[in-house]
Amino acid sequence: MSSVPAEKKASLFKGVHRVHASDFVIAFVILLLSLTCIIPFLHIAAKSISSNTAVLSRRVYLWPESLNFKAYESIFRDGQMTHSMVYTIWMTLLFTVIGMIITTLAAYPLARRELKGRAVFAFILMFTMYFSAGLIPEYLLYKDLKLLNTMWVLVLPLSFSPYNMLIMRSFIRSTIPDSLYEAANLDGASHFQILTRVVLPLSKPILATLALFYAVGRWNAYADAKYYITTKALQPLQYLLSNMVLNSSGDAVSLSEAAAQESTPEVLQAAVVMFATIPIMLVYPFVQKYFVQGTMIGAVKG
Repeated sequence: MSSVPAEKKASLFKGVHRVHASDFVIAFVILLLSLTCIIPFLHIAAKSISSNTAVLSRRVYLWPESLNFKAYESIFRDGQMTHSMVYTIWMTLLFTVIGMIITTLAAYPLARRELKGRAVFAFILMFTMYFSAGLIPEYLLYKDLKLLNTMWVLVLPLSFSPYNMLIMRSFIRSTIPDSLYEAANLDGASHFQILTRVVLPLSKPILATLALFYAVGRWNAYADAKYYITTKALQPLQYLLSNMVLNSSGDAVSLSEAAAQESTPEVLQAAVVMFATIPIMLVYPFVQKYFVQGTMIGAVKG
């Protein structure tokens, strides 16, 4: 085998000498922050597949004991949880699609320099980030619009995020040069054609990032369902999970009595937490390669 060239060795050693003590401190802090997220997740996952006796005796930490999947079997047999899961997935997809459409249609014109009054429009949209009418006026408004106890009360009010629009506008302004717009105009392209054939194909990183923001935000939200939804069939999964975690009695578990008898409330809570977390975790690997790039470019430049 050929030896490593001397120049390459010198460059490697040079890179090693550039590592400072502060780098180890930063790496250590990042490791601690990562463990604060990973360890609770592993603990909940271990409890969800452990026996009732092991969990009640506090013998389960990061590794399951007496492997048992009865809690998951109870969840899948229970009609309310499976219905809430399917309903929440559908609502999240609809919310994300509507949110991305509105955000794109708002960010694109505000990123174009030839739009007159774009600073005023941007200020009006950003104004809503700092001020709100309050919960009671919102409730009365949704009541007058007949949105209460409908899926749309969980989709329409939050479907536009000024923060996400600001990130996307910054991305478009800093990434897509004016020469592309000029070339498209010379070819006779309309604004809609420029948006769909020039801007969107070049904006995959920020589109993936904002879609993840919208999906995760809607998936984890439950406060609006608490205020505006009383019909059980329209309650999202996170709202059921919130009720289960906040109430310690067995009667509070949102499963049927037959299912709840097979597992203790603590094991069922852990299983439902995993049941509600895994779907959104499965989405992340598909957008991970765009996530950092889209966030950094959209948030720092512009």
